[in-house]
Amino acid sequence: MPFDPAVVRASFAVVERRADQLTRFFYAHLFTHNPGFQALFPERLAEQRDRFFAALTQLVLRLDEPGRLAGYLAALGRDHRKFRVGPEHFPAVGASLIAALRHFSGHSWTAAIEKAWQEAYTELSDAMIAAARAVPADAPRWWDAEVVDRRRAAADLVVLTLAPGHPYPFTAGQYLTACSARRPQVWRPYSIACAPRPDNTLELHVRRVPDGLLSTALVNDVLPGERLRIGPPLGDAVLDPHSDRPLLAVAGGSGWGRIKALVEQLALDGGRPATVYLADRAGGPYDRAAAERLADRHPWLRTVLPAAGGGGAAWLRERLGRHGDCAGHEVHLSGPPGLARALGRQLVGQGADPASIRHDPGADTFNRARPLTPGEWFLDHRDVPWINRTELG
Repeated sequence: MPFDPAVVRASFAVVERRADQLTRFFYAHLFTHNPGFQALFPERLAEQRDRFFAALTQLVLRLDEPGRLAGYLAALGRDHRKFRVGPEHFPAVGASLIAALRHFSGHSWTAAIEKAWQEAYTELSDAMIAAARAVPADAPRWWDAEVVDRRRAAADLVVLTLAPGHPYPFTAGQYLTACSARRPQVWRPYSIACAPRPDNTLELHVRRVPDGLLSTALVNDVLPGERLRIGPPLGDAVLDPHSDRPLLAVAGGSGWGRIKALVEQLALDGGRPATVYLADRAGGPYDRAAAERLADRHPWLRTVLPAAGGGGAAWLRERLGRHGDCAGHEVHLSGPPGLARALGRQLVGQGADPASIRHDPGADTFNRARPLTPGEWFLDHRDVPWINRTELG
């Protein structure tokens, strides 16, 4: 590593409190000096700016942790294939990043700092480019998938069945990113709500997020016959293929989609004792009938559902408390941001091995209002999901 990570981190701290202004300058500089680049980005850039700054923060914080940094860079490099990003784009991005950092650093910017940033950016971008090149040449950047069925499961939630144009290899428990022509270049992550099927179809459970660009379109507007673009499968919150331990799974809200996929995979593998706790908002689980059908079909599966009209976080905590000793279980948690941390602590207190608990990556601040002032950015760090956050450790 030719540069000093401490120099990069110290200079980043100078501009961190002006994140919103810095990212505005960065994109303005990038688009002004590189005609055509803007077509690679969403029309509304506010959240894109947040995602860019979140990714930049993760990189800066891990400059002297090569093991964790390598995984993050590799995932970023592979993921950027679906954005049509190639090696030719990286020098322009680096030039605009340096220009933005220099502009907002003021008199604290020095030639030594600029050299450190240039060396750091070169090393990071080379790692991303290498990861993208390591993907087999015949591996798709994305899949075009037709919406073949659309079922409204709740006022704010739809179940979509997709038929990719060619085989889509994945493992139950993974997720994908999706994009619609209704919202060009807006990609969002969704759990794959089924185990692999012989007909190659996929199921997504999409809940509308307040002010969500893509989720609103998918829930309100997208119809059978339309096509979505889906990225490669991501995530490692899958079943342990070597385990015969009983499964304890907890699903909150649309997190049921991932747990449903795991149960279907257990059935394909021959089954083993499994208990699923399923909760949602005050109205109760949106897919209760499907959960009950699975339990009726498989004697090794026990589903615990709230009474009609109830079953939120408090109900989950109370029922899990009644579950008793969780030692020796393989535990999977799936649901709203914060659920895994809160229930994970409880289950560890009930004897679960922390190493046996698997859950979706997520961030608490994803749906919160954006900080507006420099002080808010400095005090309220946004942890915005970018790509496969399991690579962060």
